[in-house]
Amino acid sequence: MAGVAFHSVGPGEADIRLDRWFGRNYPGLTHGRLEKLLRTGQIRVDGRRARSGTRLSPGQTVRVPPLDDAAARPDGPRGRVVSPSDRAWIRALVIHSDDDVIVLNKPPGIAVQGGSGVDTHIDGMLAALAGDGVGAPRLVHRLDRDTGGVLVVARHAAAAAALAAAFRRRDVHKTYWALVAGVPRQRSGVVDSALAKTVGRDGRERVMAGAAGGRQAVTRYRVVEAAGRRAAWLALHPLTGRTHQLRVHCAGLGTPIIGDRKYGDAADLVAGLPAGRSLHLHARAIEIAHPSGGTLRAEAPLSAPMAETWRFLGFDPNAERS
Repeated sequence: MAGVAFHSVGPGEADIRLDRWFGRNYPGLTHGRLEKLLRTGQIRVDGRRARSGTRLSPGQTVRVPPLDDAAARPDGPRGRVVSPSDRAWIRALVIHSDDDVIVLNKPPGIAVQGGSGVDTHIDGMLAALAGDGVGAPRLVHRLDRDTGGVLVVARHAAAAAALAAAFRRRDVHKTYWALVAGVPRQRSGVVDSALAKTVGRDGRERVMAGAAGGRQAVTRYRVVEAAGRRAAWLALHPLTGRTHQLRVHCAGLGTPIIGDRKYGDAADLVAGLPAGRSLHLHARAIEIAHPSGGTLRAEAPLSAPMAETWRFLGFDPNAERS
């Protein structure tokens, strides 16, 4: 067992979330264990209790309690071992790479970060993308497990801080594509509906629109093409970044995303759709300030299930520039 450790937050770690700081510096510490240490006050920032989402500032001190040897290894993500098959798999996802930023086309069905019962995730394979003398790249945002598409990763701490700041300022333009059941009454518009997390009778967490204490959530949408009245291809532009925002807003329009078993309905399927049970939500493109200047723009091709659906419905993804 290692003893209590005190770490000073460096300039390149400004504004990083505490849970991501631990993921970077203590990759062997599971998410569940981290949350327990936070709840019991064993992890502190400048002597005060903290939460996983606490943002760190340069010069602050993080108290780390005694940990077992596997969790206490302070070598950061660069110490992770990635199998040859996983190494080849994640390298094949790269759609952009430079000295500061990597962009992946994340497949649906894999988690971005680990958690309870999640052993395989993107974060656990990022060491395979490390450059010479540089640690593993760092996540700066997330996608839901069932959502595929553009995922931006920073190569080093300074780039991570710059990108995270851009996300926090909302200085980023994101485009998602979705296939929804039915067609919205208005072909384009803005959904401005506050969202709040709730827990249902089954103990599962859900996000509800208009609930007390909700946070503002705004989405612009446009119908790109429709398959009669059965389904529509929507281009979605979230102006805020709330959990499940697009899924809840689409359902609120009366057109839930096809394959969304949480906010839709089993009946919301197009007859004969080959991949109808897959969530049809794709992070198509992103524009964000590049850490070295200028603008980074990246675009991800549709995942295999959604590409199959587009062919089935006769939609041409190359006809719409996001």
